[in-house]
Amino acid sequence: MTMVPKSVSERLRQSIRTIADFPKPGIMFRDITTLLQNPEAFSLALTTMQELALPLRPQQIIGTESRGFIFAAPLALKLQAGFVPVRKPGKLPAATISVTYELEYGTDELEIHTDAIRAGERVLLVDDLLATGGTIRATCNLVEQLGGVVVGCIFLVELDFLQGRRRLEGFPVYSLVNYESEND
Repeated sequence: MTMVPKSVSERLRQSIRTIADFPKPGIMFRDITTLLQNPEAFSLALTTMQELALPLRPQQIIGTESRGFIFAAPLALKLQAGFVPVRKPGKLPAATISVTYELEYGTDELEIHTDAIRAGERVLLVDDLLATGGTIRATCNLVEQLGGVVVGCIFLVELDFLQGRRRLEGFPVYSLVNYESEND
């Protein structure tokens, strides 16, 4: 499995701002807007994602609402693959299927167009953050309902201490920057 070089991970990590006690006390929020404002860091993140994705040979790249779109759309162009948005309910204009999934306190729902993925298509899921894994696991379920094959999941940031990777067992999972603890 291809790994992200430590030097690349460190360069990207340095461009991510940490904000204490947001959105509530005790949370260390990893703010990627500073990375996005830095063309060198943003380009490095996309190039690294491209290198990880190439061996997976995806035909479609899914971005989950909303920050997943930031990385998935340009990555799809780099890989000459299609881009498919997965959205919250009521945002997609054509026929959709949906999946409801559990959150820490309640449930949420995601939708995808029924014609977005063809049976047997190789699909790569891209998002900015892997926390508990609920959103991306639900997205895998949508792809599978349409007959697509999830070939991997790529994240800019992974919060290892929340163990979201466990929900994605059986799928290749790649993260560019990892935080081992809330205070890491």
